[in-house]
Amino acid sequence: MTPPATHFATDLNVAKQHFACGGRRGQGGVRHPPTEESGRHVQYVRCPHLPQRSTRRGPLIAIVAVAIVVVIAVVVAIIVNIAKPADAAGASRSAGTPTTVSIGVSDASQPYWQVYSALAKKKLGVTVKLVNFSDYSQPNPALAQKQTDLNSFQHVEFLAVYNVTNHQDLQPIGATVTVPLPLYSLRYSSVSALPANAKIAIPNDQVNQARGLLVLQSAGLVTLRDGGTAFSTINDVVSKKVEISTVDAAQTAGALQSGSVDAAIINNNFATAAKLPTGDRIAKDDPSSSAARNYVNFFAARKADAKNPLYLKLAALYHDPSVEKAVQEADGGVAVFSDATAAQLQAQLKKTEADARAAGVGK
Repeated sequence: MTPPATHFATDLNVAKQHFACGGRRGQGGVRHPPTEESGRHVQYVRCPHLPQRSTRRGPLIAIVAVAIVVVIAVVVAIIVNIAKPADAAGASRSAGTPTTVSIGVSDASQPYWQVYSALAKKKLGVTVKLVNFSDYSQPNPALAQKQTDLNSFQHVEFLAVYNVTNHQDLQPIGATVTVPLPLYSLRYSSVSALPANAKIAIPNDQVNQARGLLVLQSAGLVTLRDGGTAFSTINDVVSKKVEISTVDAAQTAGALQSGSVDAAIINNNFATAAKLPTGDRIAKDDPSSSAARNYVNFFAARKADAKNPLYLKLAALYHDPSVEKAVQEADGGVAVFSDATAAQLQAQLKKTEADARAAGVGK
């Protein structure tokens, strides 16, 4: 059955309208020729208006892009700061930021530390905070636990024993001096004048005890098993002419001055603090001998700070002529200044640590 003509015409007109508009945006309509239904009049069919495309997407995209850039910059800054090495602190400090560096010592009252501190302020802009310890067992744990930044009180062997015993890795970063370990007596002017079975006090810590026994052996007062080593103890004494007692290193000077012993091995800083005259020394070891390499004193730092530029400068400052002069005045001219480098000290420390392990230290 054929559909009515009017329906066909209408559908045809709709189709014409669609193709004439073509989906284009426009103002006004499309002109159609007259049809039977419209007579001779010209007919316009208005095309539907499509909405204008928004022009605000550009600024939105720009805002999003800027936000992304900002976020990336913040993340990069955080990563850089986290990854910054420990010794970068030296660079920021050298840029003029007020800085305080704490140094653990055992003789803070000595005038040369005042000279040193004033020089650090003048040349490096650093305020030195001296933290005094009366017991040799305290400065290294304080450094390891970040209670101080550096310390300056010990020699290579002392640090080697501490590191091995405590599974630490503190490092020397700058040599200071080698000081002989003397035997003092207020009653007798020489070793030969000591009576048989004279009472002698020596330090009880492992390192200074071994060194003290070697001093007594070189003076002919004791004989040590196998000639003695840097790790000998009082148990290694195989023959003796004197009676030996071990006391805390800080108490050796007091034992001598109280008259409870005839002579005592006394570390230089304790002897200086007790104002013992250098003329009361009746024996000592040789700080210039090859064996004395284990007894070079130095500034120590945590391993992470071993290359800190500021700390290295502070260690080097010890050898300023004004500081060295003050040290010699305080020590009675007995100190031998060392020019050993940080690398040389660290190599000696590594060797001495190996020797300590072989001797059973820390077991």
